[in-house]
Amino acid sequence: MTKTANSSTAVMWFRRDLRLRDNPALVAASQAAGGMVAGLFVVDEILLAGGSQARNDFMADALRHLDLSMKGELNLVAGGAVNEVVKLVKAVGAKQVFVTEEFTPYAIERDLAVASALQEIGAELVKVDSPYVIPPGVIKNLSGMPYKVFGGFRKVWESLSSEITTMKTPRVTWVNVGGAKAKVTTPKKIRPSYFGESVESQPETLPEASEAAALELIKEFATKSAEYGEDRNIPAISGTSRLSPYLRFGIVHPRQILAGVSRTNAGGITFASEIAWRDFYADVLFTNPHSRYEALQPKMGTLRSDYDEVAIERFQAWTRGQTGYPLVDAGMRQLLAEGWMHNRVRMVTASFLIKHLHVDWRWGAQWFMCNLIDGDIASNQHGWQWVAGTGTDAAPFHRIFNPTLQAERFDPTGSYIKRYVPELREVQVPECLRPMGGTLLGGLDYIAPIVDHNTERIEALARLAEISPEKSA
Repeated sequence: MTKTANSSTAVMWFRRDLRLRDNPALVAASQAAGGMVAGLFVVDEILLAGGSQARNDFMADALRHLDLSMKGELNLVAGGAVNEVVKLVKAVGAKQVFVTEEFTPYAIERDLAVASALQEIGAELVKVDSPYVIPPGVIKNLSGMPYKVFGGFRKVWESLSSEITTMKTPRVTWVNVGGAKAKVTTPKKIRPSYFGESVESQPETLPEASEAAALELIKEFATKSAEYGEDRNIPAISGTSRLSPYLRFGIVHPRQILAGVSRTNAGGITFASEIAWRDFYADVLFTNPHSRYEALQPKMGTLRSDYDEVAIERFQAWTRGQTGYPLVDAGMRQLLAEGWMHNRVRMVTASFLIKHLHVDWRWGAQWFMCNLIDGDIASNQHGWQWVAGTGTDAAPFHRIFNPTLQAERFDPTGSYIKRYVPELREVQVPECLRPMGGTLLGGLDYIAPIVDHNTERIEALARLAEISPEKSA
């Protein structure tokens, strides 16, 4: 039931923590105000414009479920964060606004502006917790500097994350000021010219974006996590947790996942390492905000890429899943169909764009961010930099994925390829795994390869030799 605000009311400003369970910021707000809390979410057009339609739709569903869990009392408004937060604070007479701290460059600038505006009216912004197991900026080496490689970061992370505790949902009396709830829509955005007419992902169905669904996924994954080390690389099976969209919006916290998944076996240890990678990439972005768009390794950033009409045509063929390489095309079509792509295939498709098509990694990173429901700026950009050889712990550029060998190793039955490339469903293995194989043996509608692997591998190594002669051998 909605209660009238009083002097002890606190504001809980939800952002990337769209849940009630294990939400330390909400617990703090409830404790500070004797349970009287005004829950707020501000629909920010700037963030919506940078997201995919699928990701925004998933967020809208998450907000719907959050509102339901609050008995319909979420103050869901649209506008600028400064104006809307101040407006609600004045309406309920709050002195404190509680948030889960965020660490992206945009979020840091936004929160500084909100904190300043609150100070002017005698209120404060209180930051509690983060979307990570260990907040960015905490883990440092013996010299007091952030780690530049994952190995050292992980050792400290493991020691700090060995004891995981989670919080229960606090008792709250929600304060609602009334008014119609804002809609989550994707504003028209300026697409880069190299996208051309490529159509972005519009999945027919999306996973249910609720806390209950996320917790069920944790339970399900816990029963098979021991096999994660091997199964995570097989795109045709359900070997991963599929929790990344829920982590993206804080529908579940990584603490809850670690608390529910055993780390006493090899698979569980490997999975925990993936959570640590997520924390690490957030830390890298926090300490190197330029890495959203610039190479972390300046020398590798000078590697020659193509930007001409041929490059644009090839890029657009890649976005549509029409490269003629079955595993690459399957991955790109999965992205369009589901707003998600298996992580092994993400690496293969990214490598193909950079090292076979010689396209700037930033083009691919932007395409992914415009299509993924789990699109996270830190993980996405640094994952692409890893493949491009420009980032931290980067894969050596001279190690170039052969899409056919990757298919033979990780999709040996062709099940994944046939699921997303219907032209090859009647073509037997191993031909369906190979460029031209389907065309020669019945898949007459399948496109011929747009480039030759061996030719482009030689070209990629030649470009590497231009900046690093010793690494091209």
